Amino acid sequence: MADTLEFNEIYQEVKGSMNDGRLRLSRQGVIFKNSKTGKVDNIQASELAEGVWRRVALGHGLKLLTKNGHVYKYDGFRESEFDKLSDFFKAHYCLELAEKDLCVKGWNWGTVRFGGQLLSFDIGEQPVFEIPLSNVSQCTTGKNEVTLEFHQNDDAEVSLMEVRFYVPPTQEDGVDPVEAFAQNVLSKADVIQATGDAICIFRELQCLTPRGRYDIRIYPTFLHLHGKTFDYKIPYTTVLRLFLLPHKDQRQMFFVISLDPPIKQGQTRYHFLILLFSKDEDISLTLNMNEEEVEKRFEGRLTKNMSGSLYEMVSRVMKALVNRKITVPGNFQGHSGAQCITCSYKASSGLLYPLERGFIYVHKPPVHIRFDEISFVNFARGTTTTRSFDFEIETKQGTQYTFSSIEREEYGKLFDFVNAKKLNIKNRGLKEGMKQSYDEYADSDEDQHDAYLERMKEEGKIREENANDSSDGSGEETDESFNPGEEDDDVAEEFDSNASASSSSGDGDSDRDEKKPAKKAKIVKDRKPRKKQLESKKGKDSNAPKRPMSAYMLWLNANREKIKSEHPGISITDLSKKAGELWKAMSKEKKEEWDRKAEDARREYEKAMKEYSGGSKSESSKTERSKKKKKKQEKQMKGKVEKKGAASKSLSSKSSAKSMNESFKSKEFVSSDESSSAESKKEDSEEEGVASPPPSSEESASGSD
Repeated sequence: MADTLEFNEIYQEVKGSMNDGRLRLSRQGVIFKNSKTGKVDNIQASELAEGVWRRVALGHGLKLLTKNGHVYKYDGFRESEFDKLSDFFKAHYCLELAEKDLCVKGWNWGTVRFGGQLLSFDIGEQPVFEIPLSNVSQCTTGKNEVTLEFHQNDDAEVSLMEVRFYVPPTQEDGVDPVEAFAQNVLSKADVIQATGDAICIFRELQCLTPRGRYDIRIYPTFLHLHGKTFDYKIPYTTVLRLFLLPHKDQRQMFFVISLDPPIKQGQTRYHFLILLFSKDEDISLTLNMNEEEVEKRFEGRLTKNMSGSLYEMVSRVMKALVNRKITVPGNFQGHSGAQCITCSYKASSGLLYPLERGFIYVHKPPVHIRFDEISFVNFARGTTTTRSFDFEIETKQGTQYTFSSIEREEYGKLFDFVNAKKLNIKNRGLKEGMKQSYDEYADSDEDQHDAYLERMKEEGKIREENANDSSDGSGEETDESFNPGEEDDDVAEEFDSNASASSSSGDGDSDRDEKKPAKKAKIVKDRKPRKKQLESKKGKDSNAPKRPMSAYMLWLNANREKIKSEHPGISITDLSKKAGELWKAMSKEKKEEWDRKAEDARREYEKAMKEYSGGSKSESSKTERSKKKKKKQEKQMKGKVEKKGAASKSLSSKSSAKSMNESFKSKEFVSSDESSSAESKKEDSEEEGVASPPPSSEESASGSD
C-alpha cells in the first residue's frame, strides 16, 4: 500500500464557506493546503479520534474528529475512493472509517448533542445537520428559546444568519435547560468578550489601513483597535501572516498583519492591517501579568519588563501571542540599495517588496502574491515613457496585477531575482526547468531545449560576425539600436535644415541669417554618421556566401514537414516547442551526425569566403578612390557657395521679387535634391575619365542676371 494519498480539488468547510485546496494523507497525519490563502492545516496522526464517511452536496465527504474536540470537514470525494481511504485509515491510523448518512425525513423535532466544538441536531441516531460553534457570533436566550447568530460569509451570495431552538421546560429543580443550552454554546462559540484587563496597551499608533490613529489593546485571545470613530476586535485565529518591512527612506518601518476573514466596516473589507512606525520611537513596556504567568504563558519569548524600539516591541508581542513567524524581506536589493522597488498599482504609488516566497505591495491597496499561485510574470515596456517599465503578474486563477512606472535601473535586479526563484517569464516563453523548486510536482530538469532561445543565439552570432567583417572599418554596427531620444534629434535636425534652406536667400531677417549658418554646419557634421549607416545598409553584398546553419537548424529544416504531417494544424510556436522536445530526446549518436554536417557546412563557407574576399579586394580599392574624389569635390562646392553668397549680397536692390526667386534656384544655391543629383552626375563623369571644370564667377553672375 502507498505511504501517501493525494487529492486535488478538495473543499474544506470553514465558517460556512467552502475553500478549495489540496489534501494529502501520510503516515504522519493529514495536511490540507488552502489554494486561496496558502494556509496549511496539519493534523497529527496521533490526534485523530474518529473518521466518518458520508454523502454530502458535493459528492462524498470526510469528517475527522480529533481528541481535543476539533472537527475538520473535507468534501469533493468520489464514491469509488471510499475503499482506498478505508484501507489507508486501517493500515496507518488504526481507525475504522465509519459510514453515516444524514437524516432526510424533514422533521424539526429531535435531540441536540454537544460534542467538542460541534452542535449536532439528531433524529434517532442519524444527524440532520451540524453547526460548528466557532461560526456562532452571538447567543441570546428567551423564555424556552435560544437564538444563535452567525458570522456573515462574504464569499457566499446567501448566508445563514440566525437559528432559533425551542427548548421545552423540564421538571428538574435548580437546572434551567435554556441557560444550560446557552452556556454550552458560549463555551465554544467565537464570541469576543473583553473580560478582564488587557495584557498591554500601545497608545496612538499610526495605522494606514484602516486609516487613522488607534490605541491597540492586547488581550489573551484577541486584538482590540480603539479609534475615535471605529472599534475593531480581531481574534488571533484570523491572523494569517505577519510582515515587518523597512521603508525605502530607511527611517520608517511597516508592520503588516494579514487577516482571513478580514475586518469589516460597512461594505468595506480590510484584509490587511498596516501600521507605520518611526525607527526613532522607543518605548518601555510592562505586561499586566506577574512574572510566573509570563514565563508559563510565553515560555521565555516575552518578559514582564521590556524596552526598545516601538516597532520591535509591537512585533515581538504579536509574534508571541499569534504564534506565527514574522516575514522580512530576503536577499533582494534594488538599484538604490533598498529592499523594495518604487512603483504604481491602480494609480497609487507604493512599494513592492520581493520576499523569499512571494511579493507584497504596500500600501493602497495592499497586495500579497505567493510564488506558488503565480502562473507567469511579464516585463513590459512602459506606456508613457521609455525610462520605466511595467512588471505584470498573472496568477493561476487568471487574476492579473500590473505594477507600473518602475525605474529602468531596477530591471536587471528584478529580472535576476525572478530568474533565481524560477518563476515562468512570459517574454522568454515557458520552460519546464523554470518551475518553482518548492512545487511538490516539479521536475528539476534545467536542460530543456528552447528552440526560440537557440534561434536568438544564432542570430546574435551572425550580427557580431557581420560587424567584424564589415569592409568600412569604421566599427559601426549595421543594425541600429532603439534610442527614441536620438531619433527625435534626427527629426528635428531635418526640419531645421529645410528651414535654413528656405530662409538663406532672404535679406530682410538678419537674426535668422545669423542663426542658420551655425545650424547648417551642425547638421552637416551630425548627419554624416547617419548617412554612413544607411549606405552600409544599402551596400550589403548580396553575392557573398551565406553563413552556415547550426546542427539543430539543419535537423529542423530536414524534419519540419514531417512534424507538420504528424501534427496537422500545429502553429509555428508549438512546432518550435515540439522540435525542441524531439531534439532533446534524440540520442547522442544521431546528434553527432548532424554536428558533422554542420561542421562540413562551416568549412565550405570558410573556403567560399576566402575565394570571395580575394576577388573583391580590387573593387574595394576602386570604391576608396572614388570616395576620396567625392570628398574633394564637396570641399570645392562649399567654397563656391560661400563666394557666391557674398556676391549675391552686393547685388543692387533694383531686382524684383521674381528675379530673387530665380536667383534662389541658381547654381550657387542648389537644393539638397539637385546637389545630390549633380554629385551623382559628376561621379559618372569621373568614372569615364572626363572631369568638367567648375563654372567661373563671371558665368554664374551672368546666369543669375
